[in-house]
Amino acid sequence: MRGVFVTGTDTGVGKTLVSAWLAHNWQAEYWKPIQTGAGEDSDADTIARLAPQVPIHPCAVTLQAPLSPHEAAKRERTRIDLSALTPPATQAPLVVEGAGGVMVPINEVALMIDLMARLRLPVVVVARSGLGTINHTLMTLEMLRRRQVPLLGVVMNGQKNPGNRQAIEHFGGVPVLAEIQPLLAVNQSVVAGLPPPAFSCPP
Repeated sequence: MRGVFVTGTDTGVGKTLVSAWLAHNWQAEYWKPIQTGAGEDSDADTIARLAPQVPIHPCAVTLQAPLSPHEAAKRERTRIDLSALTPPATQAPLVVEGAGGVMVPINEVALMIDLMARLRLPVVVVARSGLGTINHTLMTLEMLRRRQVPLLGVVMNGQKNPGNRQAIEHFGGVPVLAEIQPLLAVNQSVVAGLPPPAFSCPP
């Protein structure tokens, strides 16, 4: 399987925007294994708006409450089975978007990082550019390394901060692959107008 797993240092850091940007430029397909908060607006719906040409595969698990997967599943009296999260077959690259960060619980024993380790796709970490990002990003990178999950690098989202970028690259030992500046709007034309990634989809 060719592609990347997009995770974040937190929820709301821009994983879906980065997923749309990568899928659009790489002519890739998109898959969100676990969707919570489906009662509001799903990430697949957002991808469809931002990059309508990108093929979207159905989520393996869809839960209504905007909570961590394990808690949302508990509210619906169900349990997420990690072994059932099987990626779709595709000839094109696949952009997989996680839920929350690497330590988000999937069930009573498994975390999001367990799914990432199982899929073995190179990981793109999406991080905020501002205050607090060094700590959150370095902890995320450390956990991925402990589990020997392949790392592609970091995408920073927000106003450029050269000091934070330098610290993440120096202490994290990974490249900052891109910096996405604050956007006045997030829509199809804006995503299409972003500079293409200066890195290729891993083979």
